Amino acid sequence: MSVQRPEHDFLIGGGAMGRLVRSIDWSATPLGAIETWPQSLRTTVSLCLGSNFPISLAWGPEHIQIYNDGYWPICGGKHPGSIGQNFRECWASAWPAIGDAFERALTGESAYLESQRMFLDRHGYLEETFFTFSFSPIRDESGGVGGLFHPVTEMTGKILSERRTRALRDLAARTGRAKTIEDVFALAAETLTDYDLDLPCVLFYVLDADGAQVRLLGGTGLPPGCPARPETIALDAPEASPWPLTSTLRSRLIQRVDDPFARLGPVPCGPYPEPPKAMLVLPILPPGADRPMGFVVAGVSSRLPFDDMYRAFLEHMARTVTASVASARAYEEERRRAEALAALDRAKTAFFSNISHEFRTPLTLMLGPVEDALGDTAARLPAAQRQRLEVAYRNALRLLKLVNTLLDFSRVEAGRAQGLGPVSRTLAARRPSRIWLTW
Repeated sequence: MSVQRPEHDFLIGGGAMGRLVRSIDWSATPLGAIETWPQSLRTTVSLCLGSNFPISLAWGPEHIQIYNDGYWPICGGKHPGSIGQNFRECWASAWPAIGDAFERALTGESAYLESQRMFLDRHGYLEETFFTFSFSPIRDESGGVGGLFHPVTEMTGKILSERRTRALRDLAARTGRAKTIEDVFALAAETLTDYDLDLPCVLFYVLDADGAQVRLLGGTGLPPGCPARPETIALDAPEASPWPLTSTLRSRLIQRVDDPFARLGPVPCGPYPEPPKAMLVLPILPPGADRPMGFVVAGVSSRLPFDDMYRAFLEHMARTVTASVASARAYEEERRRAEALAALDRAKTAFFSNISHEFRTPLTLMLGPVEDALGDTAARLPAAQRQRLEVAYRNALRLLKLVNTLLDFSRVEAGRAQGLGPVSRTLAARRPSRIWLTW
């Protein structure tokens, strides 16, 4: 059983990192044995290990790194080899973003950076990250800068969430105004071009009427004509397709293709020299549909981990496009119904106009002889016969009035009414589209 030496009392506690610091043979490092550490270093290390806030130290001419429990998750796969490592070497991939602040702190000037974007090689690839941090000089016994105090807060999750929320907001706002399905995909591609850090490439495919193939209606990030962006894909030959659209159509589930460009060959795609690490095929399945009407093929950034938040973002993006497609389809159907009703209305107006003219001619021909018979004083008509003629004459006049009103109405509907009478002016003011049903 090892016994804690008095000169190591400042290392008591500190959680897992405290135990790790106590277990290291520091005599093999530029810091030397713990017994030789200056009091300024001892005090700073004790303060670092005792804090729950992520803190790292860089001490001495070799900038040897020591950090606490809160900091080691930031190191990712570099831990535990990063403890006792030269700070410059450990974070060489981030040096373009943090180097100036580090050098200023070595001269005695504190430096603070907020939500700084940098690329860290901590999981075997360059990862896009964001940090708020500072470098503060630590004075040693000589009064000079013996090391740097480096508290850190990782902002990656917050910044990515805000960026993806903006992407979804802009996508919904722009595609929601589309009046056709073609416009939805054109506007979606135009919008998502600005968010290539999360969506290095996106393709939108729609099934033809016969369902035998899909055609490309929009895309971003991939050059036209490249193998990863075919204009049409036959669904009956899935082996010839770069993307599993047939299986997505059948299952209606999201399909993932890992390392797709190893098979398709090098293709310029997105903002980074590395191609997307994976592609997702997401079905466009409007509410009430029994099968997808299209697909979204979306690339996964080569510099971001594909975690649950990333997957949820891609699914939400596909749902936003689907909602806009459903809205555009409903608008198109309503427009077609309106055009059909307008055609029916024009046919009705033409019918009324024609039938009114057809009614007026025989009525006029009927009224003339009846009027002559009633006005002929030389003819001595029996009272019963005259009464019958008068009834016929009155009802013929009434019918003629209705026919004239119907003709005026047809002129109002056709927009050709001029000099209308009182009845016609009332009709023109009200424009009842079904008044003929109430006569």
